[in-house]
Amino acid sequence: MLATAYGRIALGVLLLAPACTPRPDPIRIQENVVIVQNQTSRDWRNVIVTVNDHFRGGTPLLVAGAQLIAPLSQFQTAFGQRYDFSRQHVFKIEVAGTDSGGDAVQLHLDTGVRRR
Repeated sequence: MLATAYGRIALGVLLLAPACTPRPDPIRIQENVVIVQNQTSRDWRNVIVTVNDHFRGGTPLLVAGAQLIAPLSQFQTAFGQRYDFSRQHVFKIEVAGTDSGGDAVQLHLDTGVRRR
């Protein structure tokens, strides 16, 4: 009977563990890759990701719960210059779009890295 009680406690802890895990930031940079996660219950449309005010990329649709994963080298300026992570640091990322309810989506990440 004692073993059954311990088994129930262990099962309860296992079920609660994911609920206690902190949710990841909606914008992350990992190994020169930008990750934007739609953590809402609505799809996002016309998503534009802007790195350091000049380099842009995006997707026409980011469904609820999905992630946009893009290498920094794919972001480019209006003149076609690509982001060169060997010569620049990411200091800011902005995400803009519209959700399926027509509301604006705006996310911002300030990395704390200062411009040179």
